[in-house]
Amino acid sequence: MKIQKLKTTLSIKQRVTLVVVAALLAVSIPLSSVHADSYDAQIRALQQEQAALQAQAAQFRQQADTLQNQLNALQAEANILQGQIDLNNAKLGQLNEQITQTEKKISNQQKVLGDNLVTIYLDSSVTPLEILASSSSISDYIDQQEYRDTIRSQLQDSITTVKKLKEDLGKQKKDLENVIADQNVRRQALADKQSEQQTLLAQTQGQEAAYQQLAASRNDRIRQLRLEQAAANAKWGGSVSYEPRGGGYPSYWADIPMDSTLDNWLMYNRECVSYTAFRIGASGRYQPTGFGNAIQWPGAARARGIPVDRSPRAGDIAVWPVGYYGHVMYVEAVSNDGSIYISEYNFDWTGRYSERTISRGTWQAQGFEFIHF
Repeated sequence: MKIQKLKTTLSIKQRVTLVVVAALLAVSIPLSSVHADSYDAQIRALQQEQAALQAQAAQFRQQADTLQNQLNALQAEANILQGQIDLNNAKLGQLNEQITQTEKKISNQQKVLGDNLVTIYLDSSVTPLEILASSSSISDYIDQQEYRDTIRSQLQDSITTVKKLKEDLGKQKKDLENVIADQNVRRQALADKQSEQQTLLAQTQGQEAAYQQLAASRNDRIRQLRLEQAAANAKWGGSVSYEPRGGGYPSYWADIPMDSTLDNWLMYNRECVSYTAFRIGASGRYQPTGFGNAIQWPGAARARGIPVDRSPRAGDIAVWPVGYYGHVMYVEAVSNDGSIYISEYNFDWTGRYSERTISRGTWQAQGFEFIHF
């Protein structure tokens, strides 16, 4: 019944609480008695709601993607920081081992110094009187004293060097421990940030799912209304014979999904308007390009000087002014009793071809008009 898909954009607040979403989930469209000519209005309202809900779900999806990217960046930073901490801990272990070895070396050097000095003094047999009595003994004593001083100086220098090394290693250890402590603080801050982002991501994904559920519920209701509409139409439309295609409608429009392409008259395929425009053109008459939705056809025809009245003839276009879009059919034949035999597309909103007989009383009661192209 429509010539193009409804496209609606509604502005909604960017973020809503899950409480509001839960409340929306409880909303349903009233199922009280509906007349056949009100189905289109309900379906159009539901389509608008569905479009708005899907737009909101898309916003939450975008927010979720942004949060996930931020989480990925935080994780990458955390991985780099953890690598630095592991490396510094390994360095700290090496420093501790070097400090331990240095302490052992200091202890060993001190022991060697003591042992050498004791040995030197014990090995000396020259008494102070003997040193004074003999210049030779004095010379020996001086040589021994110089030797002892040299050994002691060398050992003390070695101990001093090793102690300095220990002090340097201790300073490096302290500095490294401070670096590791700072890195651990940063790691905890990153972990807290990751936890916060993960919570936001879960909430956002929950809101997206809620809106997707709402959109799906509107889609279910649209399908239900279309079935009800088809049933209501069938009550007055007589016996309907459905086929996947028919009426000579080209396969390159009939064999693809409904509303997936535009025909030569800028109408969506497998719609009632596309089929009737094709039938008129196929008969060599003026093709109704730019006539709009089916309900607009009588006015568009009159504006172009094409006769419109309530007297059907074979080859006419029957216009049923129902709902928001209306419906058009091709009149195949008119019986003596005033009933019309018509062919059509999309009577049941599935884009199928069908044929049926409509009694005179029915089409008169429903306000049919006939365009004489």
